[in-house]
Amino acid sequence: MKILEVQHLVKEFGGLRANDDISFSLEKEELTGVIGPNGAGKTTLFNCIAGLHPVTSGRIFFDGRDITALKAHEVARLGLARTFQVYTAAGDLNVEENVMVGCFMRTASRTEARRRARRILAELNLEEHADALVSELPVAAQKQVTMATALGTAPKLLLLDEVAAGLNPSEIDQIMDTIRHLHHDLGITIVLIEHVMALVMNVCQRLVVLDYGKKIADGGPEDIADNPQVIKAYLGERYVAEHTGELS
Repeated sequence: MKILEVQHLVKEFGGLRANDDISFSLEKEELTGVIGPNGAGKTTLFNCIAGLHPVTSGRIFFDGRDITALKAHEVARLGLARTFQVYTAAGDLNVEENVMVGCFMRTASRTEARRRARRILAELNLEEHADALVSELPVAAQKQVTMATALGTAPKLLLLDEVAAGLNPSEIDQIMDTIRHLHHDLGITIVLIEHVMALVMNVCQRLVVLDYGKKIADGGPEDIADNPQVIKAYLGERYVAEHTGELS
């Protein structure tokens, strides 16, 4: 069953067309990556889906409902959450309190929100950081907190925007484990934007590739890695050579 359908989405900013007739759909519990060069329109696409940007034309359906004209908080209440490239913690709240902010999407009870937040922190192995300010944490832990806060909204679909950016290989492995846990164990449908190809190729079942605002490819990781148009626009010959043993 399809959980997300994007139909001929166009988003313009003045004379700039950031998303140009993009269409794709997702099945429930799918794990999909959106890749492409900087400026390809990936984050704009996320913002349109999540209700942060009004679309210029096209339609978006989530879980069988037309959400094209809904605001971000209305989309979130339906079960669609997203993270951001740069995580801004809520004021001087500690980690547990930040996650509680997400939990208040589902409950007005502070006690219940705290209970849910503690369960999520335990789920992501963040309990030891519960009383720390997010700004005091290493970048990798901050990335985990932003995912925990999104989980607080109890999403059916989670949009992850560059959660591996700025991390070292060991930290990227930890993020991959978290993403797999959210997907395999919690059954959450995930779409992620990422430039760390080691993560993309290892966790994603499918890739959608954007370039200059247009969708240029859609398929499994191996097919995408062999696609001449994707190689030219984004991956580059060197990437392909390194991963096929053909680099001299």
